[in-house]
Amino acid sequence: MSEYSERLFEVAQLAHAELLTPDLKRTLWFFKDLLGLQESGRRGDSVYLRAYEDYYHHTLKVTAAQTAGLGHVAWRTTSPQALERRSRALEASGLGEGWNEGDLGHGRAYRFRTPDGHKMELFWDVDYFNAPPERKTRLRNRPEKRPLHGVPVRRLDHINLLASDVAQQEAFMRDRLGFRVRENIKLRNGTTAGTWMSVSALVHELAFMGDRTGAKGRLHHLCYWYGYPQHLADISDVFKENGVQIEAGPGKHGISQAYFLYVFEPGGNRVELFGDSGYLIFDPDWKTITWGEDELDAGIIWYGSSLPAEYFMYGTPAVQKPKEATAASTGA
Repeated sequence: MSEYSERLFEVAQLAHAELLTPDLKRTLWFFKDLLGLQESGRRGDSVYLRAYEDYYHHTLKVTAAQTAGLGHVAWRTTSPQALERRSRALEASGLGEGWNEGDLGHGRAYRFRTPDGHKMELFWDVDYFNAPPERKTRLRNRPEKRPLHGVPVRRLDHINLLASDVAQQEAFMRDRLGFRVRENIKLRNGTTAGTWMSVSALVHELAFMGDRTGAKGRLHHLCYWYGYPQHLADISDVFKENGVQIEAGPGKHGISQAYFLYVFEPGGNRVELFGDSGYLIFDPDWKTITWGEDELDAGIIWYGSSLPAEYFMYGTPAVQKPKEATAASTGA
């Protein structure tokens, strides 16, 4: 670790993400009617959604915009005190943007950017979802009944971002915020082509992949979790019936060991659906698993359909692809 000698445990989890879409109506149709997310509020040009096993007010904010892409990513800290300490560390990094009064569903937040320009925030105070009587469940450890429409996802899992310098993002999230590097890819020339990081027992809540276009601050995909691989087949059938483009899958990644399905929501953003969460990590002294170039076939696709070339190029907002790729990248 480059700056902090002791491991940090001050960021608790991925709390929510904001997607930008040029087609708000159809993006909401995708998430609500097909994936079963529930609407928990509206403000201005934004709609707030959550899956039926998400405990907070929302895990997805969908905002109308001219182009698809990432609005911001939000992380909840482990305590109010941790929020203050991490805000000071981010301020010292030169990438802090200061405090705001919060948003629908959560309190004051500290805004910052990654070195590549992705907008993020930290907060502590949060509103918990309270199901109305008709949605309450007898299963006391579940926030609400399983929805009766779509093939409902269960919770937010992770976000994958494109970056011009993966190693730089990895070091920033590790040193300033305490993310643990679970797996990564190192090319023969020493370049870090992909990294998978988490603050919990999940294999990753955050990933970065090299952006071959040379652009900065773009989104690769957002992922929701099903828990059952069969649901990937079920939702694939629904997607085909309703004209939703399936990019790849169902299949299984070697990296993360997760069952995947990649699709494009109508606004243009890539969405991944997990049939499980791969494996869990409880070892506090976990050693990063590094994949080399000669191992990538197994790392990218353990079995199932291969990923198309566009998987390694396309992100949102979309940019014109270069004539030649200047850097290799891959990921899951």
